[in-house]
Amino acid sequence: MANGDNVILEVKNLKKYFKIGNKDILKAVDDVSFAIKEGETLGLVGESGCGKTTCGRTVIGLYDKTDGEILYNGKPIDGLKGKEKKQFNKEVQIIFQDPYASLNPRMTVADIISEGIDIHGLAKSKADKDKRVYELLEHVGLNKEHANRFVHEFSGGQRQRIGIARALAVEPKFILCDEPISALDVSIQAQIANLLIKLQNELGLTYLFIAHDLSMVKHISDRVAVMYLGSMVELAESEVLFNNPKHPYTEALMSAIPIADPDIEENRSRIMLEGDVPSPINTPKGCKFQGRCSKCMQICKTEEPEFKEIEKGHYVACHLY
Repeated sequence: MANGDNVILEVKNLKKYFKIGNKDILKAVDDVSFAIKEGETLGLVGESGCGKTTCGRTVIGLYDKTDGEILYNGKPIDGLKGKEKKQFNKEVQIIFQDPYASLNPRMTVADIISEGIDIHGLAKSKADKDKRVYELLEHVGLNKEHANRFVHEFSGGQRQRIGIARALAVEPKFILCDEPISALDVSIQAQIANLLIKLQNELGLTYLFIAHDLSMVKHISDRVAVMYLGSMVELAESEVLFNNPKHPYTEALMSAIPIADPDIEENRSRIMLEGDVPSPINTPKGCKFQGRCSKCMQICKTEEPEFKEIEKGHYVACHLY
């Protein structure tokens, strides 16, 4: 859980645009703002192509931003140089979506995990490094016999555990979890999510957790932000967002989550969205959700809604409020 009010990462009016062809601009992230407190998990959700992964990768410096501010511990990340930059690269890590593609098949597990230890000089000797690798493997539910094997010998869930051990090797404070469970079997997903929660509690980690599985996001997140077509449409504490969604898009998302009680499930009505997501190259004027929204008003077609706080800690971008 969040440790007081220490904000570890603050994002203000972030934009990340890509040039497509000669003159088209794809607005992958368009004026997004949020803050993450130390020790908390912020879930970032939305349908495929809404810009959540681009947003995550831009805030940790993997992509250069187009505009806006990204502050890590109060300092702009694009101004970091030398020792400060190296320290940032050590403290901020990523767990990738695909454990098949993100681990080098030619390296042993020990080499994969110890790469960061070598870069940052975190071990005094070979014995010290080996001990650290064995500790990390045990931390993520593997054992030291796995150290000298290659990644093709492991299942998807085990590979993701290796990816988590690699991220932990440099003693990070902040981890971007970029859909870390979506490539895994459903039976394994909860195990990996519970491992991430356990590690957070033990090591005081802060997560930005990107996913499109809403029930898993509810399970792991303290607060949840919803993105649609590059913009943030709602942000609130997890319980509040799931029990009392305000934005019509969030309402539609929440109505799609199955409930384990057959009586409730039978009497629920699913909100079906009409139409398709507009192109991020050619976004509509006004509210981006207007063409699929059953509550669309005239103002929605001309003015973009402001992302504002409507109750304490509950932010929405919608003209209804």
